[in-house]
Amino acid sequence: MKFLDQAKIYIRSGDGGAGCVSFRREKFIEFGGPDGGDGGRGGDVWAECVEGLNTLIDYRYQQHFKAQKGEHGMGKNRAGGKGRDVVLKVPEGTQILDEDGETVIADLTKVGQKILLGRGGNGGFGNAYFTTSTNRAPRRANPGQEGQERWIILRLKLIADAGLVGLPNAGKSTFLATVTAAKPKIADYPFTTLHPGLGVVRAYSREFVLADIPGLIEGASEGVGLGDRFLSHVERCRVLLHLVEGTSEHAGKAYKTVRNEIEAYGHGLAEKPEIVALSKTDALDEETLKEQLARLKRAAKRTPYVVSSASGQGVQEVLQALLSVIDAAKAEEQIVETKQEEWHP
Repeated sequence: MKFLDQAKIYIRSGDGGAGCVSFRREKFIEFGGPDGGDGGRGGDVWAECVEGLNTLIDYRYQQHFKAQKGEHGMGKNRAGGKGRDVVLKVPEGTQILDEDGETVIADLTKVGQKILLGRGGNGGFGNAYFTTSTNRAPRRANPGQEGQERWIILRLKLIADAGLVGLPNAGKSTFLATVTAAKPKIADYPFTTLHPGLGVVRAYSREFVLADIPGLIEGASEGVGLGDRFLSHVERCRVLLHLVEGTSEHAGKAYKTVRNEIEAYGHGLAEKPEIVALSKTDALDEETLKEQLARLKRAAKRTPYVVSSASGQGVQEVLQALLSVIDAAKAEEQIVETKQEEWHP
């Protein structure tokens, strides 16, 4: 299945059905009177967050969604039927934006959330509705109201507890494959990862979701390489794991390159808790390892972890550090929710 994290679609709710002008005509009933029924209401357009989806690929091949029109009213006081609704099924973490790409209409982060995007038009009144004591035979009926139409943008931001960042070939996909059952593409050339990937880490009788995104290079915020569009997939993470390749020319410079792109991206990503690790250390001799660790420590202003996905060195320590930050973030979120419930019982 292809990965698609953004789509622009057109939606239109259904028009209301027209009211009916009709009179009762039966043998031996001289003045039957008006009996035109009302028109039916047009169908609505909804968006619903459902389980089992992780891409917006369905909206790559169909971009127009129109709800059914309401049926017209009929004689014998028969009202028209309501038009069928259209439900757009989207994965967790989908943002719905207006056509300008900035105004957020909804942010669907939990399965079962549902939002109305376009209300169907009301049906028109039939002539029976306009009967009064002075107007016993009205010959007018209302047309149905028109539905609402608009263009919207669907943008998927994966929901994960921790996110992997780093330069291309920093060992992110190998780390993901080591600690989860995910099978990302792994090769010895840059930009092996072209789309974000997710994996579930099971460690210390616990589980958390880890996200891997394509590598960043200098100038990514200006569109160089694959750009920084995939950074949106780690916006919701509680902690970032920054992997720096030990076999790179200068570990400190490699770290600063990625940090500069994260800061240029904005959206609060630079303020997230960060765990720094030197990867591919099994390929380094003792002297080079010591030198690279010192460079990275000066650049990151913290002691980095030493990790080798191939040998398993330091992997459990990193997972434990990630779990500690995730637990602290969850506890803080729980306190905030409790306070909100106290203020708004």
